[in-house]
Amino acid sequence: TDRKKLHTAPVGQVFRLRPFHVLVATGGGYAGYRKYEDYKLEQLEKRGIEVPVKLASEWEVALYKSVPTRLLSRAWGRLNQVELPTWLRKPVYSLYIWTFGVNMKEAAVEDLHHYRNLSEFFRRKLKPQARPVCCLHSVISPSDGKILNFGQVKNCEVEQVKGVTYSLESFLGPRICAEELHFSQVPAGNSFQQQLVTKEGNELYHCVIYLAPGDYHCFHSPTDWRVSHRRHFPGSLMSVNPGVARWIKELFCHNERVVLTGDWKHGFFSLTAVGATNVGSIRIYFDQDLHTNSPCYSKGSYNDFSFISNNNKEGIPMRKGEHLGEFNLGSTIVLIFEAPKDFKFHLKAGQKIRFGEALGSL
Repeated sequence: TDRKKLHTAPVGQVFRLRPFHVLVATGGGYAGYRKYEDYKLEQLEKRGIEVPVKLASEWEVALYKSVPTRLLSRAWGRLNQVELPTWLRKPVYSLYIWTFGVNMKEAAVEDLHHYRNLSEFFRRKLKPQARPVCCLHSVISPSDGKILNFGQVKNCEVEQVKGVTYSLESFLGPRICAEELHFSQVPAGNSFQQQLVTKEGNELYHCVIYLAPGDYHCFHSPTDWRVSHRRHFPGSLMSVNPGVARWIKELFCHNERVVLTGDWKHGFFSLTAVGATNVGSIRIYFDQDLHTNSPCYSKGSYNDFSFISNNNKEGIPMRKGEHLGEFNLGSTIVLIFEAPKDFKFHLKAGQKIRFGEALGSL
C-alpha cells in the first residue's frame, strides 16, 4: 500500500524506431568498430609485422555508406566557421595541436588567438622558408603527408595501398577529347591506359599521398604544367586513412573527388584531390565555379569544366610549387602522369613527406 503508482505511456508513444535512427546507430557503431580495427593494424605495422589484406564485403561497404558522412561533413564545416571567443581559442587549438602533433613554429602566424575559427586554423599558411621547393627534380610533393603507394600503372589498375587496387578509368572517368588536352589522336581501340600515353616509349606512373589531420592542408603544383580540364565526381565521404584504404577496394572511386587534367613536357598529367569524412570542402583557387559536398547529387554522375576557350587556348599554366588548392581537413592526393621509362621515384612506401620535397625525376 506504500508503493507509488507509476503512470506509463505505451512504448510506441515514447520512442518510435525510425529507419534513419537505425542507420545512424548501426552505421556509426560499425564505423567505430572499424576505427578500433584500424588502430590495431597501425600498432602491428609499427612493430614491423606485415598484416594480410582483408577486403570488405559488399554488405560492409553498403553499411559504411549508410552513415550520413556527407551530412556530418557539412555540419562539421559549419561548426568550423563559428567564431570562437578569444579566451577559448588557445585551449581548443592547443588540444588539436597536442592530439595531431602540429608544428606551429612553421606557421606564418604562431599566435593562436589570431585564428578566429577552426577553419582558419586548418587553412593556416606557412612561413616562406618552411617548405623550400626542390629545383633539382622534375616532380615534387604537392603537399605534406604519407606516401601510401607509387610506381607504374599496370593493366589499367592503380594501387591505393599495397595489394588493394582500383580501376584507372573508373577513377578518372571517360577520356577527355584529345584537342582539349593538346594531344594527338590515339586509336580508339587501345586500352584506356594506352590512350593516356601520348608519346612512344613513355609509361604511366602514379603516386598516392595521404594527408593526416595534423598536416599542412594546402596543396601546390607538383611540376610545371598546364591544367586544361576539371572533372568533379560527387560521391561518398568515407575515411581515407590507410587502414580504410587497405580495407575497401576502389575506395577512391567511391569518394567525392576533383580531377584536374592537363599536360606537362612529357605528356599527360593529372592531380586528383579526394574528399573524405569531414573534408567535403575541396577548394581549387583558380576555379570559382567548383562547389563540393552539395546536399543532392546523382549517384555515378560527374560534371566537367574546360579551362580551354576561344580566349584562352592554353588553359591554366601552373608553376612548380605554386598554390593550387586546399582541404578543410586531411585527405588524399593522387598523381597520375606520363613520363619516359627512365623516370625514377625517390620514395619509400609509408614514408612521411613534406611539400616541396622530391617525388621523382628523370
